[in-house]
Amino acid sequence: MADIQAFRALRFNLAQVGMLSHVVCPPYDVIDPALQRRLLEMSPFNIVRLELQPEQPADDEQSNRYTRAAQIMREWIREDILVTETRPSIYLVEQTYRVGEKTHTRKGFMARVRLEPFGTGKIYAHEETHAGPKADRLSLYKATSTNLSPIFGLYPDQENSVITALEHVTRQSPPIEATDHLGVTSRIWAITDVSAIQAAQATLCNLPVFIADGHHRYETGCRYLEEALLAGEARDENAPQRFILMLLVSMGDPGLTIMPTHRLVDGLPGLDAATLATKLSPYFHIERVGAGNEAGFAAWRRITEDGSQDIIALGTRADGNWTLLRLKPEGVEELARRVPEHTPEWQSLGVSILHRLVLDLLAPGGGLKFRYVHEDQEAVPAVHTNGPQGCDLSALVPPCEMDHVAEIASNNEKMPPKSTYFYPKVLSGLVLNPLR
Repeated sequence: MADIQAFRALRFNLAQVGMLSHVVCPPYDVIDPALQRRLLEMSPFNIVRLELQPEQPADDEQSNRYTRAAQIMREWIREDILVTETRPSIYLVEQTYRVGEKTHTRKGFMARVRLEPFGTGKIYAHEETHAGPKADRLSLYKATSTNLSPIFGLYPDQENSVITALEHVTRQSPPIEATDHLGVTSRIWAITDVSAIQAAQATLCNLPVFIADGHHRYETGCRYLEEALLAGEARDENAPQRFILMLLVSMGDPGLTIMPTHRLVDGLPGLDAATLATKLSPYFHIERVGAGNEAGFAAWRRITEDGSQDIIALGTRADGNWTLLRLKPEGVEELARRVPEHTPEWQSLGVSILHRLVLDLLAPGGGLKFRYVHEDQEAVPAVHTNGPQGCDLSALVPPCEMDHVAEIASNNEKMPPKSTYFYPKVLSGLVLNPLR
């Protein structure tokens, strides 16, 4: 079962730090150097100083970004910058954001969730992970003994019964509010009502939880627990090391948005639309859309209007052309031959078709380099740009749907990296979960 619990969080003392907006930050993996500098300048107490402490030239095993984060955290606790809640709570969270001309509100709640290795219980992964980020986060966990940012988890509740029950007990009090650098506003209410917490626990205990974002941090939490057990710690079943901070959102929430992740590919110099068609036509229906940015945007509109996973648009820098690909039955058979270890559901994903068929046909020897963007306004011009901002091939792929995430994760399969982008990210610093 998915075991969720209230906990005594560490929270910023607004009497000391001022506005919550000045001390929160996005997760570490979307903070580039420019944003890191901006966050550091925003407040001496911005949590980026813990989440992504800048490296120094003299860093070594004794003094480094992790030891500095731990020292800063101890100082903040000692000086009441961070204070511990007096009562165990869970936290209702609303995020209001815009995509294009539309405003959306996503609702969920934060709690600590009992860790279980993927494949052993009710918590499922849907994306592959890499060793480097897990080693980085493990070093930070060990130094700070704290979850600084929540995992983003999804659970099936089409009626949104859990959030409805929690909202009933929160509307009597005003929220604490923070707005991030993208204009996303997060509102948070602490819930101490025992009956409301128990109702959420009773519902979630019978439901699966699918990790939407934070796979590296979740696996790091499992590793941190393993090491604690080997050291003779965390023997109590409710020891804090056995849990991880998670924002839980219903899969039926109308504010859920999954954005596409387009690929900007280098390593295919000279590739043009004619060569592309020659190599791919045995497995795809080929349609030349035209040249230039407008043709790229038109190709993306075709993909979004179609709504299926088996249509991809490719832009080639060598001639500036855009080509639409639609998988033939022969392509379905060829992909199944190439990746027999994967289910038909996995093979039907646009990102799977792109990586394991299209790009393997275009570059059988590999050696490609990738960048990832989420807006067609970024992906289309890149193929018409020279220099480091440009690319040899721009691939526009349809976004995955919620049903794809649940179906593939339930099969204990993992999508290719960067298959989903749940927007917006969940802020670090709203609440922190002590691991000791």
